Amino acid sequence: MENAGRELGTRLSELVRSVRLIRRHRADVRPAVPIGLAGLLMQIERLPADCHARELAARSGLDPSTVSRSIASLVSHGLVERRADPADKRASLLTVTPAGRAALTDTYDWYGRILDTALADWTPTEVAAFAAALGRFTRDVETALGHHDNLEAAR
Repeated sequence: MENAGRELGTRLSELVRSVRLIRRHRADVRPAVPIGLAGLLMQIERLPADCHARELAARSGLDPSTVSRSIASLVSHGLVERRADPADKRASLLTVTPAGRAALTDTYDWYGRILDTALADWTPTEVAAFAAALGRFTRDVETALGHHDNLEAAR
C-alpha cells in the first residue's frame, strides 16, 4: 500500500495543480467572481436562505476571519447581500443577490464546458466511475480527519 499511497499522492498533487490552472484561467476570462471566492459563493447558495457567516465558516472548514473577509469582498462586488438578523442584531444574514446568481450560472456553465472538453474522450461509464470514486475519496478523507480539521491551509 505504501507505493500505492505514494502514487496517489503524486496524482493528487497533479489534480491540485490542474484545479489551480482552471481557477486562474477562469479568473482571467470570467472575472465576475473574484478568484478564490467562487467556491464560497457556491456554498452560500447551497446553504438555507439567510445563512449566518458562522454557519458558512463551520461548513467550509475555514477560519471565521477568512470567511468574514471573503464575504466583504462578495458584498463589495454585489454578489452577496448582508443584512441584520432580526433575531440577533449582532449577526448578519447572507443572501446571494440576483447578480450573484447570474455569476454562479455563468461559473457553473463555464466549468461544465471545460470539463466536457477535458472528458470528451471518456465514456459515460468512466466519467460516472471517476465521479463516484472521487466522491467516496473526499468523504473518506473528511472522515479520516474527523470532520474537524481546519481546511484553511487547503485554500
